[in-house]
Amino acid sequence: MNEEHLNAVFAALADPTRRAILARLAKGEASVKDLAEPFAMSSPAITKHLKVLQRAGLISQGRQAQWRPCKLETKSLQEAFDWIETYREFWEESFDRLEDYLQELQKEDAVNNKPKNKSGEKKNARNK
Repeated sequence: MNEEHLNAVFAALADPTRRAILARLAKGEASVKDLAEPFAMSSPAITKHLKVLQRAGLISQGRQAQWRPCKLETKSLQEAFDWIETYREFWEESFDRLEDYLQELQKEDAVNNKPKNKSGEKKNARNK
């Protein structure tokens, strides 16, 4: 996915109305009228949202006689997910390394904080 397309996908996903439209389309095809129904906005405003989603490759609009059904397109979502996944893997590996380091510090701390005997020496098997 090129950077311009990725920017278009994330810009489209940034709007809650467009995310709601995608959530509705995840259940199946719908007409523009059906998509506009839950929103208190004009038909031209919904059409603008649909055009943003189309340019980002997130939906397509067909034609069946008088009906123009909108359909979710998953390829762009998958590409955005793949891009995000690389960063998730990076952070997961970073947290794993941090966890290993913290466990190492805890072991060192446990060794360095052994109880001492009356003479100030650390107790070990020989001088108990």
